[in-house]
Amino acid sequence: MIYDHNVNMNEYVSPTVHIQIRSENQNNTFQPEQYLKNKALENFKNQTENFKQESLIDIEKFTQKLVSMSRSTTAHRCARYVRIALQSAGARFSDHPVAASDWGSTLTEIGYKKIRPDFDNPQEGDIYIINRTSRHRYGHIAGFTGSQWVSDFRQRSYDVYKDPNVTYEYYRLNV
Repeated sequence: MIYDHNVNMNEYVSPTVHIQIRSENQNNTFQPEQYLKNKALENFKNQTENFKQESLIDIEKFTQKLVSMSRSTTAHRCARYVRIALQSAGARFSDHPVAASDWGSTLTEIGYKKIRPDFDNPQEGDIYIINRTSRHRYGHIAGFTGSQWVSDFRQRSYDVYKDPNVTYEYYRLNV
């Protein structure tokens, strides 16, 4: 800058101070980049934990989306349809399985709790999984809308597989 009178720039610009932190052990030097990475990772973990605790799934949005996408016959994409419905209802997950039978741990991560199957008294938002069978290697997953079980299609009942020894997992949202 050009001034027509003398100006002491130290009055306007603060001097820069360089601080070097030394420990008694010379091999243990402070690495600011590593410190910042560790701090960022710690903050991310804290935010993720807080997010998991705060994330709520709107059951009404879940069932509405599930019904709006469903068909009268199967498209063999039950896990995809349930995933999209869960995400539209507020569920957040970074990774998800492809096979319907592998969705149990993901459901528990987003707030569902595994309970004893309750097909006689289902509640809106309940989800069940049929585990793999010899004829169905991906299994099946469906959600209850309040009136019927829906996956990629509107089911007549929960027992869509007629295989012997079918096993179920049943999940209900922690409320």
